[in-house]
Amino acid sequence: MCGIVAAVADGNIVPLLIEGLTRLEYRGYDSAGLALRDDTSGKLTRFRSIGRVADLAEQSKNHTATSSIAHTRWATHGAPSERNAHPHMSGGIAVVHNGIIENYVALREMLRAQGYVFSSDTDTEVIVHLIVHLAKTTPDLFTAVAQTCKQLEGIYAIAVIREGDNCVVVSRHGAPLLLGLGEHGNYAASDASALLSVTRKIVYLEEGDVAEISLAGIRAVDAGDTPLKIGIDRPIHISTLSAAEVEKGDYAHFMQKEIFEQPEVLAATLEMIGGAQSLSPNIFGASAPEVFADVNAVLILACGTSFHSGLVARYWIEQLAGIPCTVEIASEYRYRVSVPNPRQLVVAISQSGETADTLASIKFAKSLGMGKTLALCNAPESAIVRECALRFLTRAGKEIGVASTKAFTTQLAALFLLAITLGKIGGRVSAKDEAEYLKDLRHLPLAVQKVLALEPAIKIWAQRFADKHHALFLGRGLHYPIALEGALKLKEISYIHAEGYPAGELKHGPLALVDENMPVISIAPNDALLSKLKSNLEEVASRSGELYVFADADSAIIESARVHVLRLPEHYGLLSPVLHVVALQLFSYHVALVKGTDIDKPRNLAKSVTVE
Repeated sequence: MCGIVAAVADGNIVPLLIEGLTRLEYRGYDSAGLALRDDTSGKLTRFRSIGRVADLAEQSKNHTATSSIAHTRWATHGAPSERNAHPHMSGGIAVVHNGIIENYVALREMLRAQGYVFSSDTDTEVIVHLIVHLAKTTPDLFTAVAQTCKQLEGIYAIAVIREGDNCVVVSRHGAPLLLGLGEHGNYAASDASALLSVTRKIVYLEEGDVAEISLAGIRAVDAGDTPLKIGIDRPIHISTLSAAEVEKGDYAHFMQKEIFEQPEVLAATLEMIGGAQSLSPNIFGASAPEVFADVNAVLILACGTSFHSGLVARYWIEQLAGIPCTVEIASEYRYRVSVPNPRQLVVAISQSGETADTLASIKFAKSLGMGKTLALCNAPESAIVRECALRFLTRAGKEIGVASTKAFTTQLAALFLLAITLGKIGGRVSAKDEAEYLKDLRHLPLAVQKVLALEPAIKIWAQRFADKHHALFLGRGLHYPIALEGALKLKEISYIHAEGYPAGELKHGPLALVDENMPVISIAPNDALLSKLKSNLEEVASRSGELYVFADADSAIIESARVHVLRLPEHYGLLSPVLHVVALQLFSYHVALVKGTDIDKPRNLAKSVTVE
């Protein structure tokens, strides 16, 4: 990981590469580098930095080139350092790589036996030495890269350049990589946002594809070495991504911007229901009516924030559809013995659609005979969407902040639609109930807007809270997953240690931690579990704990010196988790703002986790 930009053009592309890397900074990284091919000598010049892309721009500002590769790295093998930064070079060839090469130890020993010297701690360096080794007996760089890829095991997206060749060769397996077709050159990148200034014509490479980009055009082969026709075998897509989506505008951070975009993106995601009084299963795909009619259980696979949305959905699906719902952490699912159920709907949730663990878990489920698969994703041409039989595309737009906000709430909206649909097909959701649920969904953007208006009060809480070192988050029922998500957001961007618990579990262990220095944040909607929750809050207060309670307006929780209450405008029934999580997002954001952390790019984290 984490970002790749490559180009061959008829003019100086150094500014383009720097701009592209800057647009990819949101993905998280700890070093950056680029390799330029000098147009006169044909030699390669390499620049690497363990600082920000701005440092790389300063190093390369007096250089020009018409072909080059560039990279931002998020360390997996080898500590962040200049010697481990990409590109890696050998024998006049340079390589950048996203992913993990699982058989790199065996390849390294083989190459060392051939006399190759390694100067880094990375798995990536085996790629460049192997290309050099195979290039000795192959007609061109393209063939050498294709042969190299057949020996690599694991996940990769690579871009390769060689002295004397005015081209770049790329390939992918498991990690995202796309081509850009421009008027003045051709390009490759791990994300379309990196190419916005030069083209919107995008070609998505499939697993195992190898492509050569040059001024003359693009040649490519698939994993079986069959030649590909760009535009036919690999269609050209026109990106609808706008420059405004990857710019902060008047906001201090992308995270703040994305929190405040939630009314808009929820409305966009729910646009298809319009004024309808009923849902069609076809919003999940043409074959959804037939598939859903045979479903007797649901398995949700996801990681991180998406996993928390799945936990909320479990409550909805079991209540509305009356069928069992299991939620699994994708990175764990395929490494345990499970009981396959061919009639089970397998739902993969991913913001990027490239999450390696989730993609692998879907493939594993299919290998067990579970072919009823549904992708719930924010990226229409992503690997997970292509892997699944059905799809629902959220319309959150580009999410730049590493800590997910608007992607999460649009996932919740989509999952509620799924729960209603399954309940309707199963005969448990009446036409009257369905109409009421759809009415609530249509009102949801306005309800979220009212929560955002509480920002001034949340800022005051953040000032009081920012010097804390630990926190407990409590929720019951539907709001237990929201407690987990609130804790995740706080630790992601403020680095305050936080844990989420079901409130009923407090006395089974966590209560031992409660004293005057351990704040407890509670989600307290006015639902059937409120009286139970109030008892849990009394347990905290009686042990000198300080409470921060996110309550509904009519929950009748009394404020005191150590009980702080923020009242949300309205109780929203089954959709209440959406409103409460927005308040928690604002809270985490303003705590981090007071602490002065790098909110959009928190340390050690990456936006798209494309390795296991």
